[in-house]
Amino acid sequence: MASKLTTSNRAGWAFALPGFGLIALFIVVPFFFAFYLSLTNQRLISPNPTEFVGLENYRNLLSISVLSIEPEVDETGALIRDADGNLAYPRVRTFTRDNPDYPQYAGMREWFRWHSGDTAKVVVATDVVFWKSLRNTLMFVLVVAPVQGALALGLALLINQKLRGINIYRAIYFMPVVVSIVVVSLLWRFLYAEEGLLNSILSAFSFGLFEGRDWLGDENTALGAIKAMSIWQAVGFHMVIWLSGLQTISPTLYEAASIEGASKWQTFRYVTWPGLRNTAVLVLIVITMQAFALFAQIDVMTNGGPLDSTTTVVFQAVERGYGKQDISGGSAISVILFLLVLSISLIQRYLTREK
Repeated sequence: MASKLTTSNRAGWAFALPGFGLIALFIVVPFFFAFYLSLTNQRLISPNPTEFVGLENYRNLLSISVLSIEPEVDETGALIRDADGNLAYPRVRTFTRDNPDYPQYAGMREWFRWHSGDTAKVVVATDVVFWKSLRNTLMFVLVVAPVQGALALGLALLINQKLRGINIYRAIYFMPVVVSIVVVSLLWRFLYAEEGLLNSILSAFSFGLFEGRDWLGDENTALGAIKAMSIWQAVGFHMVIWLSGLQTISPTLYEAASIEGASKWQTFRYVTWPGLRNTAVLVLIVITMQAFALFAQIDVMTNGGPLDSTTTVVFQAVERGYGKQDISGGSAISVILFLLVLSISLIQRYLTREK
């Protein structure tokens, strides 16, 4: 017979109260405090009093525009070209520095450009580094989330077998998860070095044709190298989640599919995948949140370089808040990141909901 303690709602709320209290103390309260700081000019150590600046920090972070620049012409109206035959254009700073004709571009810097005919389209922003970090973070999420989720599902399907010694393989695949991410980052930094193991292996397989390169020192390969390491390190964690979902599917469904003569692909499509729908939602949301929180790998392996090619939103928030002592700017980045992750999580949940 159930006791009054186990059937009382008050007892349930009493048991949950410590958890709610910790969540409020370490998540809810800091978030609202960060939002308040983002509306000020607060610095970590400053003799000046804190002032309320409203949305100024957000305006500095998000201000971006496209500047159209026409090529230079000489006295006769002919286009001026440089020694290589390329069209000559005015410098961007002539529009963004103390130019009363273009006050909307004041204080902005060039991010990148493209050409539309002879006109140069230049993307300028007040905080170019923030936009680079946002682009890098989104590129990291768009690659890591589907690839890591798919690999984890493949591993889960492989080890969800009744074979001798299968627990050994499960432990091997999960082992990178229990190793500190700092340790893993240090090991992979040596692996990616110009004289590291990766270059040695590639050189051996190509019979010396492959020339070694500094994978983390090249802006074209640094972020990709970190993506590969991050996928390898965390794939075991999501494999376990997929595995738990697989083991909740009733074996009778597979028996029925076998009796009906379904192929392996048909069994996966009509039995396994529908049974993993809720697990897929969880895995995608967890991977997305972890990918947006990318920091330790960047801090240990590249420190945001080279040329800001690996800087991320979280790295910028920490760098602004503590490295540059700009608490208000770091708080504004944190609030933007929270809203971005929340929006993407809601979109993922909407797209993967049951029809």
